Amino acid sequence: MTTQRFRDEFRQFLTFIRRPSLVRRVPRGLTVTGWLSDWWPDIRLPRLLAWAATLWVLNILLLGPLVLAVFELSGATHRINVNDLPWLQAILWAPLVEEMLFRFSLRRPVMALGLVPVMTIVLLNGLAWWASSLLALTVLGVWWFSAHTRVPSANGYKWLRRYRAVFTWVVHLSVVAFAALHIKNFVFDEMAWWMMVVLVAPQWVTGLVLSWIRVQRGIGATMLLHGIFNAGPLSVAWVALQLLGD
Repeated sequence: MTTQRFRDEFRQFLTFIRRPSLVRRVPRGLTVTGWLSDWWPDIRLPRLLAWAATLWVLNILLLGPLVLAVFELSGATHRINVNDLPWLQAILWAPLVEEMLFRFSLRRPVMALGLVPVMTIVLLNGLAWWASSLLALTVLGVWWFSAHTRVPSANGYKWLRRYRAVFTWVVHLSVVAFAALHIKNFVFDEMAWWMMVVLVAPQWVTGLVLSWIRVQRGIGATMLLHGIFNAGPLSVAWVALQLLGD
């Protein structure tokens, strides 16, 4: 497997932001083939941590002060209870549900017709037992459909060319929708629209990176990075609580 330097991959990511493409530019090193390769994380731990660290730096050090200023100015409060950190939801549930909803269909656009409505229902109902059951059945259904999907016909290739032509819009609209979803993390009575934009700017940046990883390395790597990224702030909050408790 040819190892690509992180800075080279980051440059390709910046190019992807300007002009999203379905073309894979990152060398593949998988031993598995077929539909399973989309779910098996095609990324080594050091590279995965490099992307997670990049997101933490961008969101905490660069965007963090701006978000905090707007947060205090708007009078909003955060829904997360620091004394009851949602580890399961942040590390397992959210990466699975949100990636299936917003990014899985980037490479499987036909599945979006059924997947997006179902995953929206799951997202809105959280960890309810029936919603979790629906999530499990949906994942199994996606696996079955992926395993039995054949190479597109001639008409299919024509449709795929049309999809590639609008892929830029698909990516950026999905990222905007992903960011907008996270406004529900805040409680406020009234807020200017530009404040809302600032508050979810970290999720917008995160969505761009996750879209890049999804296209280049598969949905498994995207879910894994999403979980690790969420674990970072929760771990910092947990450590801070332990120190304050002492």
